[in-house]
Amino acid sequence: MRVDLVSPPQYESLVELLRELHTYYNEGSSVPPEMVRSHLINTLLGPDSTLRLVVAHEGVEQVFGFAAISLTYSLVEPTPEQRRHCQLKELYVRSSERSRGVGKAIMSWVAQYAAENGCRRIDWPVKATNAKGISFYKGLGAQQDIERLSFRLSEPGLSELASQSGRARGG
Repeated sequence: MRVDLVSPPQYESLVELLRELHTYYNEGSSVPPEMVRSHLINTLLGPDSTLRLVVAHEGVEQVFGFAAISLTYSLVEPTPEQRRHCQLKELYVRSSERSRGVGKAIMSWVAQYAAENGCRRIDWPVKATNAKGISFYKGLGAQQDIERLSFRLSEPGLSELASQSGRARGG
Protein backbone atom coordinates (compact mmCIF):
# COMPACT_ATOMS: atom_id res chain seq x y z
CA MET A 1 0.00 0.00 0.00
CA ARG A 2 1.18 3.52 -0.87
CA VAL A 3 -0.05 6.94 0.22
CA ASP A 4 0.20 9.97 -2.08
CA LEU A 5 -1.73 12.97 -3.31
CA VAL A 6 -4.48 11.78 -5.63
CA SER A 7 -3.66 11.43 -9.33
CA PRO A 8 -5.98 11.19 -12.37
CA PRO A 9 -5.81 7.38 -12.71
CA GLN A 10 -7.28 7.16 -9.18
CA TYR A 11 -10.27 9.43 -9.81
CA GLU A 12 -12.75 6.64 -10.65
CA SER A 13 -11.90 4.62 -7.55
CA LEU A 14 -12.11 7.80 -5.46
CA VAL A 15 -15.53 8.58 -6.96
CA GLU A 16 -16.80 5.23 -5.62
CA LEU A 17 -15.25 5.94 -2.23
CA LEU A 18 -16.85 9.40 -2.11
CA ARG A 19 -20.20 7.80 -2.93
CA GLU A 20 -19.67 5.40 -0.01
CA LEU A 21 -18.83 8.37 2.22
CA HIS A 22 -22.04 10.11 1.15
CA THR A 23 -24.08 7.06 2.12
CA TYR A 24 -22.20 6.82 5.43
CA TYR A 25 -23.28 10.35 6.36
CA ASN A 26 -26.72 10.13 4.71
CA GLU A 27 -28.00 6.65 5.50
CA GLY A 28 -30.06 5.20 2.68
CA SER A 29 -29.11 7.99 0.27
CA SER A 30 -27.13 7.59 -2.92
CA VAL A 31 -25.69 10.04 -5.43
CA PRO A 32 -25.00 9.35 -9.11
CA PRO A 33 -21.35 8.71 -10.03
CA GLU A 34 -21.48 11.45 -12.68
CA MET A 35 -22.43 14.04 -10.06
CA VAL A 36 -19.67 12.92 -7.70
CA ARG A 37 -17.09 12.81 -10.53
CA SER A 38 -17.97 16.37 -11.54
CA HIS A 39 -17.78 17.51 -7.90
CA LEU A 40 -14.40 15.83 -7.48
CA ILE A 41 -12.80 17.21 -10.62
CA ASN A 42 -14.42 20.64 -10.85
CA THR A 43 -14.82 21.53 -7.18
CA LEU A 44 -12.66 19.50 -4.82
CA LEU A 45 -9.71 19.50 -7.22
CA GLY A 46 -10.72 22.71 -8.99
CA PRO A 47 -8.55 25.80 -9.29
CA ASP A 48 -10.31 27.58 -6.39
CA SER A 49 -10.01 24.65 -3.99
CA THR A 50 -7.58 24.79 -1.08
CA LEU A 51 -8.04 21.07 -0.45
CA ARG A 52 -5.43 18.45 -1.06
CA LEU A 53 -6.75 14.91 -1.39
CA VAL A 54 -4.48 12.22 -0.01
CA VAL A 55 -5.17 8.61 -0.99
CA ALA A 56 -4.04 5.22 0.21
CA HIS A 57 -3.86 2.92 -2.79
CA GLU A 58 -2.52 -0.30 -4.19
CA GLY A 59 -1.33 -0.27 -7.73
CA VAL A 60 -2.24 2.83 -9.62
CA GLU A 61 -6.02 2.75 -9.53
CA GLN A 62 -7.39 1.04 -6.40
CA VAL A 63 -8.04 3.57 -3.60
CA PHE A 64 -8.60 2.18 -0.07
CA GLY A 65 -9.03 5.43 1.83
CA PHE A 66 -8.49 9.14 1.65
CA ALA A 67 -8.02 12.32 3.63
CA ALA A 68 -8.97 15.84 2.64
CA ILE A 69 -6.58 18.40 4.12
CA SER A 70 -5.74 22.06 3.79
CA LEU A 71 -2.88 24.12 5.12
CA THR A 72 -3.86 27.31 6.86
CA TYR A 73 -2.60 29.97 9.23
CA SER A 74 -3.53 30.70 12.80
CA LEU A 75 -5.00 34.08 13.62
CA VAL A 76 -3.92 33.90 17.26
CA GLU A 77 -0.42 32.37 16.96
CA PRO A 78 1.73 34.85 15.00
CA THR A 79 5.13 33.35 15.82
CA PRO A 80 6.74 31.59 12.84
CA GLU A 81 6.98 28.28 14.68
CA GLN A 82 3.30 28.25 15.67
CA ARG A 83 1.36 30.07 12.97
CA ARG A 84 0.87 27.37 10.33
CA HIS A 85 -1.33 24.33 10.81
CA CYS A 86 -3.04 21.60 8.87
CA GLN A 87 -6.80 21.21 8.87
CA LEU A 88 -8.07 17.67 8.31
CA LYS A 89 -11.52 17.97 6.79
CA GLU A 90 -12.16 14.26 6.38
CA LEU A 91 -10.51 10.89 6.87
CA TYR A 92 -12.39 7.97 5.39
CA VAL A 93 -11.41 4.37 4.81
CA ARG A 94 -13.40 1.98 2.64
CA SER A 95 -15.53 -0.15 4.99
CA SER A 96 -13.96 -3.38 3.70
CA GLU A 97 -10.45 -2.06 4.51
CA ARG A 98 -10.90 -0.82 8.07
CA SER A 99 -8.63 -2.07 10.87
CA ARG A 100 -5.90 -2.93 8.36
CA GLY A 101 -3.64 0.08 8.93
CA VAL A 102 -5.00 2.24 6.09
CA GLY A 103 -6.12 5.10 8.34
CA LYS A 104 -2.85 5.09 10.26
CA ALA A 105 -0.83 5.11 7.03
CA ILE A 106 -2.83 8.10 5.75
CA MET A 107 -2.49 9.99 9.04
CA SER A 108 1.25 9.29 9.13
CA TRP A 109 1.59 10.69 5.59
CA VAL A 110 -0.49 13.74 6.54
CA ALA A 111 1.66 14.33 9.63
CA GLN A 112 4.85 14.19 7.55
CA TYR A 113 3.35 16.48 4.88
CA ALA A 114 2.20 18.94 7.54
CA ALA A 115 5.63 18.97 9.23
CA GLU A 116 7.42 19.42 5.88
CA ASN A 117 5.18 22.43 5.20
CA GLY A 118 5.89 24.17 8.50
CA CYS A 119 2.80 23.03 10.37
CA ARG A 120 3.02 22.50 14.10
CA ARG A 121 -0.38 20.86 14.55
CA ILE A 122 -3.25 19.11 12.79
CA ASP A 123 -6.83 19.93 13.78
CA TRP A 124 -9.99 18.06 12.82
CA PRO A 125 -13.60 17.49 13.83
CA VAL A 126 -15.05 14.09 14.69
CA LYS A 127 -18.63 13.08 15.32
CA ALA A 128 -19.25 12.66 19.05
CA THR A 129 -20.94 9.31 18.33
CA ASN A 130 -17.93 7.94 16.42
CA ALA A 131 -16.44 5.90 19.27
CA LYS A 132 -14.17 3.85 16.98
CA GLY A 133 -12.85 6.99 15.31
CA ILE A 134 -12.21 8.69 18.65
CA SER A 135 -10.37 5.61 19.91
CA PHE A 136 -8.35 5.48 16.68
CA TYR A 137 -7.34 9.15 16.96
CA LYS A 138 -6.37 8.76 20.62
CA GLY A 139 -4.30 5.72 19.62
CA LEU A 140 -2.33 7.99 17.29
CA GLY A 141 -1.51 10.25 20.24
CA ALA A 142 -4.11 12.92 19.45
CA GLN A 143 -5.79 14.72 22.31
CA GLN A 144 -9.39 15.82 22.34
CA ASP A 145 -9.70 19.60 22.48
CA ILE A 146 -12.41 19.94 25.11
CA GLU A 147 -12.35 23.74 24.88
CA ARG A 148 -13.82 23.74 21.36
CA LEU A 149 -17.29 22.97 20.11
CA SER A 150 -18.42 22.63 16.54
CA PHE A 151 -21.24 24.79 15.18
CA ARG A 152 -23.11 24.76 11.88
CA LEU A 153 -25.37 27.32 10.27
CA SER A 154 -27.40 25.90 7.38
CA GLU A 155 -30.67 26.63 5.61
CA PRO A 156 -33.01 28.26 6.35
CA GLY A 157 -31.01 30.04 9.07
CA LEU A 158 -28.15 30.81 6.68
CA SER A 159 -30.43 32.72 4.29
CA GLU A 160 -32.21 34.44 7.15
CA LEU A 161 -28.95 35.71 8.63
CA ALA A 162 -27.61 36.69 5.20
CA SER A 163 -30.73 38.74 4.53
CA GLN A 164 -29.90 40.83 7.61
CA SER A 165 -26.58 41.95 6.15
CA GLY A 166 -26.26 45.68 5.70
CA ARG A 167 -23.44 45.16 3.23
CA ALA A 168 -23.81 47.32 0.12
CA ARG A 169 -24.61 45.28 -2.92
CA GLY A 170 -23.25 46.31 -6.28
CA GLY A 171 -25.58 46.23 -9.16
